Amino acid sequence: MQTHRGVVYSRNGGAAASQPIAVAAALEILNQGGTFIDAGIALSAVISVVEPGASQLGGDAFLITHHAKTKENLAFNGSGEAGHSSVRSAFGETINHHGPRSSTVPGTVATWFAAHERYGRLPMAAILAPAIRYAEHGFAATRDFVMRIQNFKKLFPGNDFFADMGIDSNLAIGDLVIQSDLAKTLKLIAKNGRDGFYKGEVADLIVAGTDGWFNHEDLAKHETRVEQPLTVDYRGYKVHGQPPPTQGMILMEELRLIADKDIKAMTEVDRIHLMVEAKKLAFLDRNEILADPEFIPVDVERILSDDHIKQRRAQIDMAKAWNGPEANLQEGSDTTYFIVADGEGNAVSWIQSVFHGFGSAFVPKGTGVLLNNRGTGFNLEEGSPNLIEPGKRPAHTLNAWTVTNPDGTLKLVGGTPGANIQVQSNFQLVTQMIDLGLNVQQSVEAPRWQHLNGDSSAVETGVGTLQLEARFGDEVIAGLKAKGHEVLVLPDYGHGSAVQLLEILPNGTQCWGSDVRVDGIAAGI
Repeated sequence: MQTHRGVVYSRNGGAAASQPIAVAAALEILNQGGTFIDAGIALSAVISVVEPGASQLGGDAFLITHHAKTKENLAFNGSGEAGHSSVRSAFGETINHHGPRSSTVPGTVATWFAAHERYGRLPMAAILAPAIRYAEHGFAATRDFVMRIQNFKKLFPGNDFFADMGIDSNLAIGDLVIQSDLAKTLKLIAKNGRDGFYKGEVADLIVAGTDGWFNHEDLAKHETRVEQPLTVDYRGYKVHGQPPPTQGMILMEELRLIADKDIKAMTEVDRIHLMVEAKKLAFLDRNEILADPEFIPVDVERILSDDHIKQRRAQIDMAKAWNGPEANLQEGSDTTYFIVADGEGNAVSWIQSVFHGFGSAFVPKGTGVLLNNRGTGFNLEEGSPNLIEPGKRPAHTLNAWTVTNPDGTLKLVGGTPGANIQVQSNFQLVTQMIDLGLNVQQSVEAPRWQHLNGDSSAVETGVGTLQLEARFGDEVIAGLKAKGHEVLVLPDYGHGSAVQLLEILPNGTQCWGSDVRVDGIAAGI
């Protein structure tokens, strides 16, 4: 398969992300002797400065880490809780997408410190220096940066919150973007640590700016959960993903559902059909049980059990597409995914988000911090496991994963933005690498499919449209239509994902791939 970019090879670490200057920041920290987490935090901070439409300090972060020496894999759940004011009676029929009431407590900054406590080496002042530099002295506005702002203004012409970020919403490509308030906040975090964000001046401004929607206790008591990842066996490899309240369970169930089939021997039509049908069933289970396990029992063990998988496999008809019931729940799609590895073989699969584009579109004055609108991921129906409650975390789409070899060493790290598309794209990446034997750049650039209810803001069930990039070809498209799929043909590279992918060869060489569908890049040292 011919690709537009070559595989990037390295032995001493590297990074892959949607913003080249953020990748450069990660390499800068690695060259200073920083660990994979030091470099990951630097990349996270820089990308929050230069890509606020997708992720920012006011959002959440989720990590799967692999520590080479101990072969330990950990899941960092950096989702924020609903504040003390987030009771059902505070809302009408829906949770508005914009304004502080759509927000949960920001979790990204706490995740920096939770990860740094375990795996960091350099001081936070050095790690955040690149982000402070770009916030204080500016960066050149990219085409994507300008387009995101223009698109937001078209959709919401009465909301120019950009001024509170210090951004001119009429800027052009190449204009200098300076965010002085954000630089000040980053400096306070660099100086005072975690308390520089969740206590003190920044916390005071958040509480005042949200008219008390968050109070000081909401911010101060927030913590990142560090847990064992969900893990399933696939062809002898171990796939590690995010536990609830994120929907990593879907990827695990998808892989289990097809593990009894010889994927490589199938025709492309049958392979796509099987995977789409598995996706539909896995989302049904997700819709039924996913919630914050600290409030509601979430029986993932049952969903991934042999008995349940056997029952679900029997529901897949290889001759005919199943079209099940429709459901509705708002879920955002603006997210950032990246990978960082160091020369010791440690790596992190990192995803962070403000949920919908520019999150809550609300910035507490003086902070430069764009709050998420993750609160809209809750349900307002009494009896729902995902009903909004103070201190509760909403169901999340964010999905980071790694794959380890039978001996526990690292094999793959990958992921993508894309709301409910994430677990579908990741499903394709794992099978392409393990079953089909593609290299990382081939897998990143291979034609991709997505099954959606009609748009990316609905819970995925059996109802919907199978969208395929045109590069699959007329024969494959016709074959899927013949099986009963409603098909929409996308442009050649029109799939809604932005994949970053890393493979570790048996000799220790790191192989990096980065998606041509976005402006990202992979680089190593």
